[in-house]
Amino acid sequence: MEIVKPAALQARGGLWLEIDGFQVHLGVEDVSDRKPSKAHVAYLVEDLDSWRARLSDKGVEILDGIPIPNYRRFEFRDPFGNRVEFLERIDNG
Repeated sequence: MEIVKPAALQARGGLWLEIDGFQVHLGVEDVSDRKPSKAHVAYLVEDLDSWRARLSDKGVEILDGIPIPNYRRFEFRDPFGNRVEFLERIDNG
C-alpha cells in the first residue's frame, strides 16, 4: 500500500510503499553518473552515532540527510558511487 512521504521529500518524486510492516522507497531517474543520483538503499539501524563513527574512521565521507519526522539519518557513497542511507527511529514522546 502506498504511504505518504514526508512533506520535505514530496517534491523529489518517487513513492513509498509499506508491506507487512516493511517500507520500500522507490524512485526513477535516467542517469549515467551515479554521483548526483537520488537513487539509494536505506537501512534502519540502531545506534546511528556508532555507525557514523565507524564509517568516518574508515575515511568515508558522511553527508547529513534532509531532516524528516521521527528519524535521524545520514548518507554516504559506497565504493561504486551508489548512495547509501542509514536511519535511526527516534522517540518523540
